[in-house]
Amino acid sequence: MKIGFDNEKYVEMQSQRILERINRFDNKLYLEFGGKLFDDYHASRVMPGFMPDSKIRLLKKLKDQLEIIVIINAADIERKKIRADYGITYDTDVLRLIDALRALDIYVSAVVITQYLEQPSAEIFKKKLEMRGERVFIHRVIKGYPNDIDTITSDRGYGANDFVPTTRPLVVVTAPGPGSGKLATCLSQIYHERKRGVNAGYAKFETFPIWNLPLKHPVNIAYEAATADLSDVNMIDPYHLEAYGVTTVNYNRDVEAFPVVRKILSRISGSTEDIYKSPTDMGVNMAGFCICDDEVCREASKQEVIRRYFKAACDYKNGLCDQSVVFRCEALMEELNANKTDRDVVHYALEKAEKNNGLHCVAIKLNDGHVVTGKSSAMISAASAAMINAIKYLSGIADDIHLISPVVLEPITTMKRSIGSKASKLNLHEALIALSICAATNPSVAYALQKLPELERCEAHSTKMLTPSEEEYVKRLHINLTCEPEFISKDLYIN
Repeated sequence: MKIGFDNEKYVEMQSQRILERINRFDNKLYLEFGGKLFDDYHASRVMPGFMPDSKIRLLKKLKDQLEIIVIINAADIERKKIRADYGITYDTDVLRLIDALRALDIYVSAVVITQYLEQPSAEIFKKKLEMRGERVFIHRVIKGYPNDIDTITSDRGYGANDFVPTTRPLVVVTAPGPGSGKLATCLSQIYHERKRGVNAGYAKFETFPIWNLPLKHPVNIAYEAATADLSDVNMIDPYHLEAYGVTTVNYNRDVEAFPVVRKILSRISGSTEDIYKSPTDMGVNMAGFCICDDEVCREASKQEVIRRYFKAACDYKNGLCDQSVVFRCEALMEELNANKTDRDVVHYALEKAEKNNGLHCVAIKLNDGHVVTGKSSAMISAASAAMINAIKYLSGIADDIHLISPVVLEPITTMKRSIGSKASKLNLHEALIALSICAATNPSVAYALQKLPELERCEAHSTKMLTPSEEEYVKRLHINLTCEPEFISKDLYIN
């Protein structure tokens, strides 16, 4: 993989800038953490060299000075909102996030439930946490939020919220996803801190868009593609341009919210002088200074936009988004003079399917540039076949050798048929289990399984949309998969 980003430089520069921001206030900073704490694969795809765990590395570097507050919106608990990348509810992800951080010896001090209206599910979740010894705090809906500044910055607004006592200079505020109330929680805490005589400050940890790259740089366009379903649009920060005469990039929601946030911060501080003159000022983002090969990042971002187009097309086919999202991704591809045929693994998958009378086929482009394919059969799915062929190639095993013994394969498919399963062929999960069984007695299979980690970051394309189960396991292997927006079966229910 060609490297376009200096990750060590990034962690060092970002942590140093955070420490500088803490010192700007009374040694107390509330840092809103947007995006993913763990597994930021979007950033690693558009800036090769960026490590998916970069934020965690940074937190570990600062762990003696920080504590974390995890936020969740009560409405998200009530409607059982799902994280699409993990397939779990937001409340479950809060538990996962706390466990994962504590396993790294990072201090999680509290959970805040925002927009609380005594929703039954939120109340159950609150009690569940409290029974496990967790500190849980409540923030209710503030009448007139976010425009009634007088109410918001009074004892009827932020003052009515629970105050979360904190002990460390850096308080990171994070959440399972957008719309959780991270910003409001930070501002509420600052209000209470000021009432207690502490000049606490606010900042936002950002990665995208990258403020010191051009507006139409492919890395920033890839961010627009990633958030096409949210209608996010990158734009020139007009407040920064007016204040400093410098052109920087931000996105519409931050720019639109800035006047209100600035008024709230000024009202809380009791000062007529603005703490920040622009939304760009609020951010802490050194990523743009750490791109070491611009051309590598440009090409990687172009490929990401194409991947996002395929995802949008499949989501639309499944009824998960409007067609406008597909059109938006198409428009972004046009801005980069890209089209789906620029993703070369697509050609190999479609060619394989054409040679096999339209059978479902999957192609995987390995990190050395070699392409392997797999087709659906009576015994095994196309994704399973492609995965097996990939690890056979990587381990130097001849193509005509079967890794899964018929002694293992046939009883599984027979059993699946006997219990009435329509999908008697082995899916990706089942194929991995079968390989593990065979590895116990076959050293060649055991050696081939050791090659699975080498599939990380490989590119793959499927001529049909995978089942949710297979798609999950492709993600676990960290393969960059795209699919044609075609159903794998005529059945309405596909497990």
